[in-house]
Amino acid sequence: MTVAIIDYGSGNLRSAAKSFERAAREAGLDTQVLVTADPEAVAAAERVVLPGVGAFGDCRAGLHALPGMVEALAEVVIARGRPFFGICVGMQLMASVGREHGDHTGLGWIPGQVTALAPRDPALKIPHMGWNALEIPHPEHPVLDGLGSGTYVYFVHGYEFRPDSPEHLLARVDYGGPVAAVVGRDNLFGTQFHPEKSQAAGLALIGNFLRWRP
Repeated sequence: MTVAIIDYGSGNLRSAAKSFERAAREAGLDTQVLVTADPEAVAAAERVVLPGVGAFGDCRAGLHALPGMVEALAEVVIARGRPFFGICVGMQLMASVGREHGDHTGLGWIPGQVTALAPRDPALKIPHMGWNALEIPHPEHPVLDGLGSGTYVYFVHGYEFRPDSPEHLLARVDYGGPVAAVVGRDNLFGTQFHPEKSQAAGLALIGNFLRWRP
């Protein structure tokens, strides 16, 4: 099985690749983790990962700057239904629009918008940085199997994904109000938190993704 982690100039690629390699090893899976900017390699992969660090507009521009990459993503993820994992801004890019430093069109795969975090408690700092406990509704998503509500994962973000449909919100955290931690539908899965920084919980989640057959 080949997992393509897209290199578009945004994301903690080395850390993400090492986490996917380790999770595959611990799960006993024969997996090649490929960090690539080649749309043909992405189109040929069994699973696709889109990391992302920074501003929504910058990440969108970086993705569109790779000739053929957005088209390859649409082909492999939407047309062929291969499992997709968006991390942090990579998750946010699935939205219809990102409203960070102006309005920027997203991939539009999960209807919704990305807006500035606005916690009710003014003492809470922006960005939301550090460990926070997941609140996972039932029924639980297969990629979240074994994590459960109360599992701590690691966040670094100042904007949040607000999906239009409640059914696309798979887990949340409390940060002066509910904040989307995981979104998804069909073969699409995305975390606002960083699984590669979330220690055992992150590795378990990546292992679940590698075994997932949506």
